[in-house]
Amino acid sequence: MSKVILITGASRGFGKLWAKAFLEAGNKVVATARNLTDLEDLVAAFGNSVLPLQLDVKNRNQCIKVVNQAKETFGQLDVVINNAGFGLFGAVEEVNETDVKNQFETNVYGSLWITQAALPIMRAQKSGHIIQVSSVLGIVSIPTMSVYNATKFAVEAIMEALSGEVNHLGIKTTLIEPNAYGTDFGGDSALHSGSISIYDDVKNAVFASFNEDTSGDPLATIPAILEIVNTENPPLRVIFGKVGFIFASEVYAKRLAEWEAWKDFSIAAHK
Repeated sequence: MSKVILITGASRGFGKLWAKAFLEAGNKVVATARNLTDLEDLVAAFGNSVLPLQLDVKNRNQCIKVVNQAKETFGQLDVVINNAGFGLFGAVEEVNETDVKNQFETNVYGSLWITQAALPIMRAQKSGHIIQVSSVLGIVSIPTMSVYNATKFAVEAIMEALSGEVNHLGIKTTLIEPNAYGTDFGGDSALHSGSISIYDDVKNAVFASFNEDTSGDPLATIPAILEIVNTENPPLRVIFGKVGFIFASEVYAKRLAEWEAWKDFSIAAHK
């Protein structure tokens, strides 16, 4: 059955790839981007099935307007995918105030504004699915990407709480947690902080871990995202990529072991 799907950050990467896949599957897509020229190929290929809208997710009023326009154009809003975001690379000591604020305003506040705008529509419909593109780095933090990690931890918390607030209203929620993929994540869309040489070895070790063996094929996510959108009972959390699953499992096993080792201490701290 055809759905109306709104996806932010549809100009490149997962956003462009998934928007095209949704359209090819017969859905209606509201594709947003900061620059509408980046969506011209979708319009040329799919005509009125795609509604291209300019959007800077940092602008709350614009987010509300875009979501309402989606509903007015297609008569319903079945799925919202908060995909817009970018990476910020730098050690804690290196990142500057402007970049940190921009990171949170885009990755966290932008997703929140879109979600808030969609909820009244979905409540009235008594149906809907809000999908948040998070990251494996939203459940496991790595050095030199602390602020990006923090934004993804934040959207994880928001969506987990949201699921408890709206599931009984017929609204589904899903966090997609990809590992590294061969997209433009670390390219032109990313920000790189100023450098303090003492952290160079740590950075080099982290960057060395991102290679062809650990990065997934973006095309492999197409069947996955189509299934998440169409399944009757989607998961609250789902990892995209085999490396992310292994990494997260190892880290959580260590966390549980450490908590267990300090359990008596924790209990004693209760009273």
